Amino acid sequence: MDWKLATRVIAVLFVAALMVACAIALRPDATEEAPAPTVQPQSGEPASSELLRCREIGAAALDDAGCKKAWADSRRHFLEGNAERSRP
Repeated sequence: MDWKLATRVIAVLFVAALMVACAIALRPDATEEAPAPTVQPQSGEPASSELLRCREIGAAALDDAGCKKAWADSRRHFLEGNAERSRP
């Protein structure tokens, strides 16, 4: 192997290792996580506390009867509000 090629390969590997080390050193610590923002319920929206509960339980909300009812009420409330605004 040519010595010039070997030194270039070693230099590239050194720079790559240096970049990985810098990335590891500069990444934020997991212990310094910012607290999750709390969602404030909007006034006038039906069952906003139920919608918040559904958001917190995640995928399990798809099978929850309370969440399905809250989503239906929310859609109905939203669509009724938009229908009133679009009327002349």
